[in-house]
Amino acid sequence: MSDCTGLPSRSPEEKKISVDLAIVNGNIITVDDKNPHAEALAVKNERIVIVGSNSAIQETIGRNSTVIDAQGKTITPGFIDAHLHPIPLYDYKSIQHELQVGPAVVKTIDDLVAALARKAKITPKGEWVWANRYDEVAMGRHPTRYDLDRASTEHPIYVGHVSGHIGVANSKALADAKITRNTPNPEGGAYDRDQNGELTGILWEKAGKLVKVLGHPIPPPTVEENNEAVTNLFNQFLSKGITSVGDATGTADSIKIFSDARKAGRNTVRVYEMMRNRDPRWVEAFPLLKKLNIGTGFGDEWLKIGPMKIIQGNAYSGRTALLYEPYDMVNPTTGKYDYYGLPLQISQEEMDEWVMEVHRAGYQICIHSNGDLEMDQVLNSYERALKAYPRENHRHRIEHAAVMNQSILERIKRLGVVPVIFAYTYEHGEKMASYGKGRQDMMLAFRSCLDMGIPVASHSDYGVSAADPLLRIYCMVTRKSKEGEVYGAAQAISAREALKIWTLGNAFAAFEENSKGSLEVGKWADIAILSDDPTTISPDAIKDILVEKTIVGGRIVYDRK
Repeated sequence: MSDCTGLPSRSPEEKKISVDLAIVNGNIITVDDKNPHAEALAVKNERIVIVGSNSAIQETIGRNSTVIDAQGKTITPGFIDAHLHPIPLYDYKSIQHELQVGPAVVKTIDDLVAALARKAKITPKGEWVWANRYDEVAMGRHPTRYDLDRASTEHPIYVGHVSGHIGVANSKALADAKITRNTPNPEGGAYDRDQNGELTGILWEKAGKLVKVLGHPIPPPTVEENNEAVTNLFNQFLSKGITSVGDATGTADSIKIFSDARKAGRNTVRVYEMMRNRDPRWVEAFPLLKKLNIGTGFGDEWLKIGPMKIIQGNAYSGRTALLYEPYDMVNPTTGKYDYYGLPLQISQEEMDEWVMEVHRAGYQICIHSNGDLEMDQVLNSYERALKAYPRENHRHRIEHAAVMNQSILERIKRLGVVPVIFAYTYEHGEKMASYGKGRQDMMLAFRSCLDMGIPVASHSDYGVSAADPLLRIYCMVTRKSKEGEVYGAAQAISAREALKIWTLGNAFAAFEENSKGSLEVGKWADIAILSDDPTTISPDAIKDILVEKTIVGGRIVYDRK
């Protein structure tokens, strides 16, 4: 038996339950193919217990139930950002604070210098001044150490690029790290030099990480400082309807930070930790977790161990990704059109060995890779591991997966790999021009993945781009940059398809599709209430939709009013 909603009829006893939360009069997009639309839902003990009509839940509303009259507004599952960098947001005066110097804040080199100088003025001499997310396209060029020296020569200064794969250090930071014009380039990176062989301060790939490692450490924050900073960050995510994130910077430190925040009652966003390996900044996660017999999926609904992660390739937005064919841009070293990107951060042999060991131990794996040449090497490692130790439903991932071709897509499908693809043409679309017209229709290949039946996920890579799922969905639908240029129109998808990726697709990439990602009975009541319907509004207006309320586990944790 079923009622008019198509759901099983409830017994008289079931109808007597008093729910914790009821939402009525909604345009509910459930992302559940069996029951795609509803007008009401009810929540008990943090989980959804009814999805259907207003009348279906009326008898379950009790004296202590919270009732939200959605007044026709659109309700979706809470958004899941499959891969971002949830760095806590510390107070500006704190030595832990990292200036954000993206194009919305910094327009010129002089703007950057002024922002760094203001921060240096309130920072003890000799201590680091950190900044991040500069964009050389917006400013006209990369800053150099000489620019940063104008802000201070008494503080080591490091400014990270928006890609996370390039940085700039001032003269004191280089000196503290004992890096001179005679220092050889590290494997997987380079110290940029001018025509006279002098360091410019620009640091490519692993060179930037080494400067931060070799320079003196920042004093650790207190637990309370961390808790406040996590609250600031989570509130920002919640205002965009994000209820779960994949932490692409998973370390023992990040687990402690989020665990402490949970103990203090600050756990409002669910975190899936992608544990870092082969990175000089942190202890390698895999050997420790293996020794403790802690595998992928260990944890609970708030904090969970996810895949083991390595960085193999380079950056799409930094235009350092390694390609089979040259970029449509001048090589910064030779002045010719012979630039293929920078060397990989790990060899095929090293990656084969690491993937084999981690796969054999039963973990999910995710590998940062952007260029087509890069991804083929990742797939080589996955294929060899799966041949040696066959395993169904492994869901090994490629993070970013920017520059595709048909052969790579076919290998991905055959091997059961999940591509976790960027969705940030709004901020970085103009950089696709450097890859050439011929490649753009196979970049960020959402359409091809869906048409081939490949499970696909997506992400913001915050702070490479804004942690704003509706802006990301806009990118997937329109393929437009902020200047209105369209890049790779052949890979555009519908808003409904993009919404499913940013909910159920991203849950699948974390083995969590049975507990979140759609509004179904039994799943966590993670919900976003929107000002408009992204599936019916003009595509150009999707980015302007507001999140009215965000609900996690049936509790209202953000209210725009």
